[in-house]
Amino acid sequence: MARKVLVLGEVRDGSLRNVSFEAAAAGKSVAEGGEVVGVLVGSSVSALGEEFIQYGADRVVIVENEKLGQYTSDGYAQALMAVIESEQPEGLIFGHTALGKDLSPKIAAKLDSGLISDVTAVEAAGGNLVFTRPIYSGKAFEKKIITEGIIFATIRPNNIDPLAKDEARAGDVSALAVEITDLRTVIKDVVRKASEGVDLSEAKVVVAGGRGVKSEDGFEPLKELAQVLGGAVGASRGACDAEYCDYSLQIGQTGKVVTPDLYIACGISGAIQHLAGMSNSKVIVAINKDPEANIFKVADYGIVGDLFEVVPMLTEEFKKLKVHS
Repeated sequence: MARKVLVLGEVRDGSLRNVSFEAAAAGKSVAEGGEVVGVLVGSSVSALGEEFIQYGADRVVIVENEKLGQYTSDGYAQALMAVIESEQPEGLIFGHTALGKDLSPKIAAKLDSGLISDVTAVEAAGGNLVFTRPIYSGKAFEKKIITEGIIFATIRPNNIDPLAKDEARAGDVSALAVEITDLRTVIKDVVRKASEGVDLSEAKVVVAGGRGVKSEDGFEPLKELAQVLGGAVGASRGACDAEYCDYSLQIGQTGKVVTPDLYIACGISGAIQHLAGMSNSKVIVAINKDPEANIFKVADYGIVGDLFEVVPMLTEEFKKLKVHS
């Protein structure tokens, strides 16, 4: 059944986030031969419409307004509802990001619609679209279908492969004027405490530290390894509670959920709360002095040793590989 599907693109620092391209790929699956309409919301986003099309959108609707320069749920909801009323889609796809998790329930409530959140796979089976999502902190998965009404889902970053960029693809980029009124929240300033570089939730490689790093300085070898691998640095709650790093790096049940291609756990014991945030990583490498540490039960590869000896050795070896590649 061909459908029109709206896909919300997320913009950060003037660029489309990778999850936008993953959402476009999911939108293609949901559209089943129909039309994928990208939606970009902000104060200056029109220049990004062509790139969105190159990654799978058939056309793009732009909503620009000076009041949309910073995300607020009120402002974005007004913009999205105007696009939905104009386009009358049969499907909606957002990223399961901080923005998506905040905005999607609000839109679903306004549409009196159901919502499947944190989707990791979309596939057709028996004439239905089947959405897979983790439950019980990733210990199990459930499959859901929508039998009536609009199809609305958020997708977990790093789980659905984006389509290959096609610079030859062309499509219409149009603007929709929306009056943004009665905002209850006004953003005066944004103070970023997250680490510079690769976004943790979208990183293909994550190097994470636990209490075993012993201090704030103990994260320096991890940062160097992450930089060499083009990845991001994360942390367990224990490391954050000990004030070795900021809570913006926390991975786990009460932190970020990550699914990188490679997860390197350094000095992390493997508490169940932490495993809930990273156990679905494609390859897990654990470095710990305690051979009985719980992290080894979920690791694909384990190194029993002092992280302050092992991590610098790994860094040097990866540097050599990069030189010879």
